[in-house]
Amino acid sequence: MDVTWWPKPEAGDLVWCHFPHLPKVEPGPKPRPALVFEVIERKPHFRVTVVYGTSQKTASLRRGEFLMRKDSSAAFKVSGLSFETKFSFADMVEIDYSDTWFKVPPHAPCGQTPKMGILHAVYAKAAQSAYGAVCS
Repeated sequence: MDVTWWPKPEAGDLVWCHFPHLPKVEPGPKPRPALVFEVIERKPHFRVTVVYGTSQKTASLRRGEFLMRKDSSAAFKVSGLSFETKFSFADMVEIDYSDTWFKVPPHAPCGQTPKMGILHAVYAKAAQSAYGAVCS
C-alpha cells in the first residue's frame, strides 16, 4: 500500500483529519477538522501534533476547549470551517502527515491538500488559554 505524504503544513493550519478514537491511535472512520499544533520534521516527511475539533456540543465548553463561533467575520471565514467548531487540547495526538490520516476536504478551499484554512489571530488568546488549562 503506497502512502502519499502531504506538503509541509504550518502550526495554526486547520486540516481535514481522520482523528483517532483515543486511546487507540488508528485513523478514525469519519474525517473532521483538526488544528495543527506542531510540525515535526522527519526527513523526508512530516509528523504533526493535531488538536481534535468537533461541531457537536458547542454550547458547553470543558476545560482545555475553545470555540470558533460561526459568524460573518473575516476571522471565521479564513478558517475554512462550515460550522461552529470547538477544539480540545485534552485530545491531541502526534501522527504522520500522510493520506493515511488526512484527506482533501469536500470543498477544498486550499486546493488538493488537507488544509481547510487557518486559525486567525483573533482566536489565539482563547486557544492559548485552553492549552494552558490542560498542558501547563
